[in-house]
Amino acid sequence: MSHLKVFTDLQTTPELLSWLRESISPHELLRPASPGASVLADVPTDPLMQEADIVLGQPRTEAVLTSTRLKWLQVSTAGFTRYDTPDFRAAMKERGIPVTNSSRVYDDACAEHVLAFMLANARQLPSALKTRCANGTEEWKTLRRNSRLLQGQSLLIVGYGAIAERLVELLQPFRMEITAMRRSPRGDEKVTVITPDHVAEALGKADHVINILPDNAGSARWFDAVRFGQMKAGAIFYNIGRGSTVDQEALAAALQSGDLGAAWLDVTEPEPLPDDHVLWTCGNCHITPHTAGGQAAEARVLIRHFIENFERFQKGEALVNRVM
Repeated sequence: MSHLKVFTDLQTTPELLSWLRESISPHELLRPASPGASVLADVPTDPLMQEADIVLGQPRTEAVLTSTRLKWLQVSTAGFTRYDTPDFRAAMKERGIPVTNSSRVYDDACAEHVLAFMLANARQLPSALKTRCANGTEEWKTLRRNSRLLQGQSLLIVGYGAIAERLVELLQPFRMEITAMRRSPRGDEKVTVITPDHVAEALGKADHVINILPDNAGSARWFDAVRFGQMKAGAIFYNIGRGSTVDQEALAAALQSGDLGAAWLDVTEPEPLPDDHVLWTCGNCHITPHTAGGQAAEARVLIRHFIENFERFQKGEALVNRVM
């Protein structure tokens, strides 16, 4: 393959950048003067990007669309809302430019995070960690009575992708009855899959509902008062997708009425929630600050993911986490 120029705006250590540079050698690594911090950040386009054949990072859509050399874009996050528009998709298809994201980097961490949510809820950890009750007291007996096992319970996953696949693997020892909603089933899923047309029935049967929907025009406030009303009484709701996919006032109402047993959220809208938001008043709502995808070696895993895809790209093989 001819000499390639790879542009990245990743903010990471000199050591990891050296590893990336050495790993793509003899191809060239280009670096901007001001790397962007977020896929949502509106940072100026560095002129060097227009010289790149491959981009790893979070470039502005217009920079991608005006590039005359681009052959492949790998978004450095799992979310790719900025690029998920009909016009951008059409342009990439017309020009034959593959677009990949970095879901593989975050699927393990997000799956373990939501499993931790499920176990903490089942074993009553929020209440248990706040008390120093003595063995045999009524409070102690209540904690034990309210503790549950995941074994044999039912789970509905809304949004089936890399995170859901990993979570299903982690949940195998618990022998749960798992169903997943996917807009376009592929047939290779390892659980029972339904389409949105059948979600109402599934919501009414599930003890646990996990939301992993992405942020797009079709998912805005997808979980609204109607869908919360369709859920089984006492069901537990989890969100590690995007805050924009949930009507948070409707969620708070369902929690306050007791229709839902609890909610565990890693994402909200906005982030963080204002101090006076109603969800903070719900004792059965537990929120982590969008940390589900984090891990100590996150940047190294991200770069390794790109390097592996770069090798695939050079060989003409299918790219991992292709979204367009």
